Amino acid sequence: MILAHSVRRALLCGLLLLVGAAHADGATRYLDDARLHQLQSVLAPPSVPGSPEDQADRAVTDQAYAHRSDADNALSHQEESFDVFAFARVLGPGFDAARLPRTAALFAEVQKETGKAVKEAKNHWERERPCPLDSCRKDPEGDEKDLKKKSYGYPSGHSTRATVFAILLAQALPGRADAVAGYARDVGWRRVVRGVHTPQDIYAGRVFGQALAAAFLANPALRRDLDAAAKELKDAGLAAAP
Repeated sequence: MILAHSVRRALLCGLLLLVGAAHADGATRYLDDARLHQLQSVLAPPSVPGSPEDQADRAVTDQAYAHRSDADNALSHQEESFDVFAFARVLGPGFDAARLPRTAALFAEVQKETGKAVKEAKNHWERERPCPLDSCRKDPEGDEKDLKKKSYGYPSGHSTRATVFAILLAQALPGRADAVAGYARDVGWRRVVRGVHTPQDIYAGRVFGQALAAAFLANPALRRDLDAAAKELKDAGLAAAP
């Protein structure tokens, strides 16, 4: 009896680990802190500060910032506060949190866990953000307080988050996969246009985002929630491209 009880207990513990941990408030977590930390092994170290590679990387940001179009500049400012519903730009106005509660709940948790992983990675690598055209000191757009000193640059949080969102959305909306993937790449690039990241930062975000998305998709609890979101999106008429 004692042995049988021990076996049942071990199976129960394994099941709990498989389906995800839980927050203090009882909400399901898809990936625990240990898993989020482990996934950072996919990131190679960024360029050595001041090295030729580092200087070349930052020079791309200088050029992109100096020659940005008015449209890209405006979009980059709009995307400063960025969540999955920014993808309404390519999915249409029906992709709205108020209409899609299951989708909103799923991606709110994914964003929270992704943000935790990104913050840890940034603090580990401590890569300084770029200062295109000396903007960190001259601060022509009033960004210094809110952006340049806010956090480290590697990997880009926007690029990581956009990549995770696009991969999960593509699972729920396979007919819209190209559109969401393209928008995710554009979000990352506009962080370079905005002058707050280098190409290396956003590419690292794409790699990190792919690793995080794969881990999310391997979680049965997330798959169930994603299936429910997919049905909600289909019922809302978002499965097919307009």
